[in-house]
Amino acid sequence: MSYFPKLEDIKKAALNIQQIAEPTPLLHSIRLSEIYDANILLKREDLHRVRSYKIRGAYNKISSLTAEERKNGIVCASAGNHAQGVAFACKYLGINATIFMPSVTPKQKVEQTKMFGGSWATVVLEGDTFDDSFKAATAFCTANKKVFIHPFDDPKIIEGQATVGIEILESTKETIDYVFVAVGGGGLASGLIGAFKALSPNTKIIGVEPKGAPSMSTSIANNKNTELNSIDKFVDGAAVKRVGDLTFNICKDNLSKMVTVPEGKVCESILELYNRDAIVVEPAGALTIAVLDQFSDEIKGKNVVCIISGSNNDITRTPEIKERALLYAKLKHYFIIRFPQRPGALKEFVAEILGENDDITHFEYSKKSSKETAPAIVGIELKSPEDLAPLIKRMKENNFYGDYLNDKPDLFQYLV
Repeated sequence: MSYFPKLEDIKKAALNIQQIAEPTPLLHSIRLSEIYDANILLKREDLHRVRSYKIRGAYNKISSLTAEERKNGIVCASAGNHAQGVAFACKYLGINATIFMPSVTPKQKVEQTKMFGGSWATVVLEGDTFDDSFKAATAFCTANKKVFIHPFDDPKIIEGQATVGIEILESTKETIDYVFVAVGGGGLASGLIGAFKALSPNTKIIGVEPKGAPSMSTSIANNKNTELNSIDKFVDGAAVKRVGDLTFNICKDNLSKMVTVPEGKVCESILELYNRDAIVVEPAGALTIAVLDQFSDEIKGKNVVCIISGSNNDITRTPEIKERALLYAKLKHYFIIRFPQRPGALKEFVAEILGENDDITHFEYSKKSSKETAPAIVGIELKSPEDLAPLIKRMKENNFYGDYLNDKPDLFQYLV
């Protein structure tokens, strides 16, 4: 039987959620509006107490359980944000929760989940991906006859997330032309579709997911819910191998467009939001900003809402975020350099090969006395992408060049 979120159920969810979550602001972005010559509005779902919209669906679902179901406890699987929403709701309602999370979940998200749940939440780290945790959680749930709180493929979850749409429309008198929404499992996108189809049917809803985890894009292209063999887990809040069955059916028929964004571009947006706007976001929270370049002509003069879905970012990830951003911008490059094994070779490389604004940021070298040359892995940061070709030319002319690693992902991941 097909499901589509009804406005009356979304409104009930909105009243229900008022008990624990205040409406989040819809704020005009001066910087982005000037860049894109449009009225860019940011829906700040990162400002919830659990720092993501997930509290909406989690509370709406858990509060609907019967007394017997509450007594027996619940189970969920999450890459982080759903876990925090579930933990908060369970502590508020006095319900025991067993929460499965991937073992690679950022420590910050694990600690926050434990804090929000207190003695009511038990965290179990299982597997390398959300999908691994999901399988372990459902098996545990079945064995112990508990209720499973799905992170996205459940009507009550979808209706809870749909309240974001109602708040957007209540926050402005302007006609909303576009809404950009991050897509992981598809719960938020499905909820927004329900709200806007009922209240603002001409609004175009654009789904955005990371290029390394295009589960919804692939499924829509195949016209069937398709599980990916592997994914890039970097955008952990929107990286799933398989979207929901309910959410797939809603999104494939109603999204105006489904697009992907490279992880490096997401990293650029994270740094820009922090440095220019003092907004801290997690990778999934930056997806809707990172995608705007793809629609720069289309959104001119339009009213555009970008949903900032969450801000549960671990500060220890900052070096990786900066690295990915520089690689994407073609400002950081890795080489195998063949150094002559004689005194002064490194000095010659720095003085004659590097450009005036080039900077060595990574260097690994071991001297091998039995050979004329020895390889070093060298990372070089440039001021401009146009500086790369002259740099390589100088390396080759002076017999330093060994290999370029950026375009060899398997070798790059092994060596760097």
